Amino acid sequence: MEAVIFVGVQGSGKTSFYRDRFFDTHVRISLDMLRTRRREETLLAACLKAKQPFVIDNTNPLPDDRARYVGRARAAGFRVVGYFFETSLEQAIRRNQQRHGKKRIPVPGVAGTFRKLQPPTLAEGFDALYTVTISAGETFVTRSGSLLHSQAET
Repeated sequence: MEAVIFVGVQGSGKTSFYRDRFFDTHVRISLDMLRTRRREETLLAACLKAKQPFVIDNTNPLPDDRARYVGRARAAGFRVVGYFFETSLEQAIRRNQQRHGKKRIPVPGVAGTFRKLQPPTLAEGFDALYTVTISAGETFVTRSGSLLHSQAET
């Protein structure tokens, strides 16, 4: 039983990473998809009750944003893993501009999330943390362990 919590600004690659790494094994819980906290709560509660692995695919910029998932998942016996999507504001805006329609977030929204973004720490209750970046070749690079001193894995 694994609860995965993504942390990163819009356009940092979270949903693409989900499709690449977790689509076949974890339920995706996303406010972009569900639109309301009530629907999110319903799906989260179902995953916790059924012991179904899930990914929280939201920006989760602050520890308080993440705490709503970490505590409940740990209480239900889940291993809680965080993925921090490290990107520059310029890269996030560039990727966001490639989106179409309602998926494109206004630049002030991306910049606002970027300004308040705080990387997750083990002290928040995570069992493991990873940092994800996107290489020049547009592939995901995941580093495990400390956010500052990590070993790369692809």
